[in-house]
Amino acid sequence: MELTLQCTFLEVDDHEAAIAFYCDTLGLEVRQDVKMDDARWLTVGPKDQPEIGIVMQTAGAGRSPDDARSIRTMLAKGSLGGLVFQTDDVDALYERVAASGAEVLQEPMDQFYGLRDCAFRDPSGNMVRINQKPKA
Repeated sequence: MELTLQCTFLEVDDHEAAIAFYCDTLGLEVRQDVKMDDARWLTVGPKDQPEIGIVMQTAGAGRSPDDARSIRTMLAKGSLGGLVFQTDDVDALYERVAASGAEVLQEPMDQFYGLRDCAFRDPSGNMVRINQKPKA
């Protein structure tokens, strides 16, 4: 039996800012954009990985008012999930993302466990880490 990842979800509070960050800055592509009432589900993904979708849903959509409020509060603090990407040149990608105005959490550095990485917050507050592919 084979098991593969199809989608992962992020809460966002501004889909247009998410498109600017994830598509214009990081280079992902829009796969689907679904709007319904006061909610929106925007699916993006890496061009070379068509089988994986990152669904950016309206923060708190489909939840009770109390839960939605809690999610929006946690999102504003940067306390929700995040993503980890991998690239062959973390320093070059860092420069591009930093130039976009994204909040830098960590400049590129060599980690004690063998990776070189950096970290940002997306416009909604989600953490985005970028690892460099290990040299062969």
